[in-house]
Amino acid sequence: PEKVEQDLPRAVEAARKQGLKVEMMVTAITSADEPLAERVLKTAAQCGVKVYRMGYLHYDEALGVEGSIEKNHQTMAKLEALNKACGITGCYQNHYAWGAGLYGGPVWDIYYMLKGLDPRWIGCQYDVRHAVAECGGSWDVALKLVAPYIRSTCLKDFAWAKKKDKWSPDDVFAGEGMVPWDRYFKLVKELKIGGPASVHCEWELFTKEEQALPEGERRALAVRKIKRDGDFYAAQYAKHGVVSG
Repeated sequence: PEKVEQDLPRAVEAARKQGLKVEMMVTAITSADEPLAERVLKTAAQCGVKVYRMGYLHYDEALGVEGSIEKNHQTMAKLEALNKACGITGCYQNHYAWGAGLYGGPVWDIYYMLKGLDPRWIGCQYDVRHAVAECGGSWDVALKLVAPYIRSTCLKDFAWAKKKDKWSPDDVFAGEGMVPWDRYFKLVKELKIGGPASVHCEWELFTKEEQALPEGERRALAVRKIKRDGDFYAAQYAKHGVVSG
């Protein structure tokens, strides 16, 4: 971040030379008061980046649930103003609450954190994998609630796995897990959810046997696996008549 004015334009230019769009990026920004926040966001907007993902917030045990919502709402209001001034939209991702006190696991808390703010400048990056892992069968209720604030989405699948006597959601290839994709994309279309979609390939890239392959073969294998997920989601968009940003 300290070199954002020099390095980000170079990275964007390099990507565009390869025919790629650069309309979304990830940051660790959680507050408008952070020393480098304005520099990063201004530079990103000047490079044509439209949406950025924020860092994560946590519940304040001293304030409790309602107090934490109010505290985080005030934080988002300040970021909304900074985003507007810079010309870029900030998005907070819902995430399975693997750590103590992570904010945004159940999704409805993101809605109340953003309620009343302008979704043109501050919103949610909706991750259906984490929503289903966190809320089971009722994930669609919170999706409908937060839909007006969704400005970008994440796509990945998972299955529950038991490791060392503990159950956790493990990432798997798209379509092989527990996310009900037909139900999800039907809602995306009905609720008119748009913005860029980010495919997260977070499954184990290589097995032990594959790790022993020559580098060229590993590279080709990695591309095939990533393309497998990309093709699955492209087919889902086409099947349901949904257009991604």
